[in-house]
Amino acid sequence: MLSDVPAVVDRGRYPDAVTPWDDDVWRTAVLGWVEAGLTARGLRPTGEWRVRLRPWSVLLRLCVEGRDPVWFKANPPASAFEGALTAALARWVPRHVLEPLAVDTGRGWSLLPDGGPLFREVLARETVGPGAWEELLRQYAAMQHALTARAPEIQRLGVPAVPATALPGVFDRLDDTPLRPEERRRLGELRPRLLDWCAELAAVGVPDTLDHADLHDGQLFHPGPGRFTFFDWGDAVVSHPFCSLPVPARRALDRYGPHVLPRLRDAYLEPWTGDGRTTAELRRAVRLAWRLSALSRAAAYGRLFLTATGTVGTAGAATAVAAAGARCLLELLDDPPL
Repeated sequence: MLSDVPAVVDRGRYPDAVTPWDDDVWRTAVLGWVEAGLTARGLRPTGEWRVRLRPWSVLLRLCVEGRDPVWFKANPPASAFEGALTAALARWVPRHVLEPLAVDTGRGWSLLPDGGPLFREVLARETVGPGAWEELLRQYAAMQHALTARAPEIQRLGVPAVPATALPGVFDRLDDTPLRPEERRRLGELRPRLLDWCAELAAVGVPDTLDHADLHDGQLFHPGPGRFTFFDWGDAVVSHPFCSLPVPARRALDRYGPHVLPRLRDAYLEPWTGDGRTTAELRRAVRLAWRLSALSRAAAYGRLFLTATGTVGTAGAATAVAAAGARCLLELLDDPPL
């Protein structure tokens, strides 16, 4: 029985954050569901299991007999669509994503196979050049492009739709983000220009599709040369695809310097060329989306496990989450680096 095996619990920087893990009834239901899912696949858990608790997810790593570990994930209500989305992506774009072992769409639970080494782990132990980042962006953009016709289906799974024309409303709803008076003033002065940027981005005519919204090097696997697997869709939106580029591009910028950015941009844009849009128009759209992507990422910090009073736990946990959202929002003030 899983409940008889000792667990190691990691709460990270959020030791007092609220998650359902501390509810005995919920935890018992999870462990029973996981055991049933493993049994249905002919798998038997062995040894210690690890728990990672964050305000936005509960993640369990379980060793199983004869194969790599498996993972359980529970999402809060606002991102409970992730299990259904992961299962749908495994049908639509199987080469690019994980295929879940089991999904409970009603409860926002997923049981997932191991995807191999994270790209972050590969970067830590090997010399990896910019070409790998170009290839991952090329593959990711090709996946997004293939999913454009699926955008209505993705929305029906519960993934929020945030077209460029809706971004000013997202900006307005983030008015309670904790900011210093000077920061709030500067953002307020930016709003008329934000309206123009959104209209210009929409006018380019690139169709909305799935935006991961947090595609950093810890959110994709790199199981072998030229192979990448994308996962962790809890922040996803249906939005302008180019909003996906800034997060991975900034990670590469930190490693290689600014000269790498045009290469990454052009690799990402390859699947989007044609359809009557010029290279200049696409590059301009990248600059616009680079800045505007901050809004979806800031809004994602509202997808959390909450108490009955609507808080994420203690004041310390709430402050840490709010500060992270504020940092995203302030990126609106930065000029795009390409």
